[in-house]
Amino acid sequence: MSENQNLLAEQRRALILDEVRRRGGVRVNELTRKLGVSDMTVRRDLDSLARQGVLEKVHGGAVPVLEASTHEPGFEAKSGLELSAKEDIAKAAAQLVAPGSAIALSGGTTTYALAHHLQEVADLTVVTNSVRVADVFHSAQRSSGQRQGAATVVLTGGVRTPSDSLVGPVADQAVATLHFDVLFLGVHGISAEAGLSTPNLAEAETNRRLVQSARRVVVVADHTKWGTVGLSSFATLDQVDTLVTDSGLADEAREEIAEHLRQLIVAGEDEGADEL
Repeated sequence: MSENQNLLAEQRRALILDEVRRRGGVRVNELTRKLGVSDMTVRRDLDSLARQGVLEKVHGGAVPVLEASTHEPGFEAKSGLELSAKEDIAKAAAQLVAPGSAIALSGGTTTYALAHHLQEVADLTVVTNSVRVADVFHSAQRSSGQRQGAATVVLTGGVRTPSDSLVGPVADQAVATLHFDVLFLGVHGISAEAGLSTPNLAEAETNRRLVQSARRVVVVADHTKWGTVGLSSFATLDQVDTLVTDSGLADEAREEIAEHLRQLIVAGEDEGADEL
């Protein structure tokens, strides 16, 4: 990490979290030196990250939280993480959507951010198993009226998860009868070995159905998802057409991705996409 006193708090905390995860722990005095800020600033940042449950404070520093593969954070807990990255990813992913398309959005905070950028795309049919995503479109229609070209939204139904996704047999049956031009998929974890994974078994099955029903699969995931493995895998990397991520993705990860995916879009780093 380079020293920069002008970093926003969110950027600084993202850098701290990356350093903790990469090294398995870090000391306060190391962070103050690398970030060029005071001990008090670093300690406030560590307090904030600890409250979010993404690291654990120890004497003189912090270590990563070792989560079980079955641990599923709630929507609110995840929504405060990597905000800038998610916004950049959402903007880049929205450019892949053509007016008149039939698209699917899975549950997740990144797809929720994407939904906000799709409200002005004309004549979309949006299938989603996310209560939050559906609310974005419904709220827009309530505030502006039923304008011409507004999205038609199909909410699958099902059993609600901690991340406000609808899963289970009802959702699976609904998805199995549909066909989408593009699926935008948020993930709990992504790796070369495990592919796409989630800690929720029922959500894994619903996500499998979503992947099977899509002509094109686009994963929207910030760099912290790389290397994370949940309890259940639901797709291999070879089943993914495009990954939209942020510039924090390490070079080694990009090399691994290049062996499996046809397209990598790094939001905020390049204007277009790297064909792999």
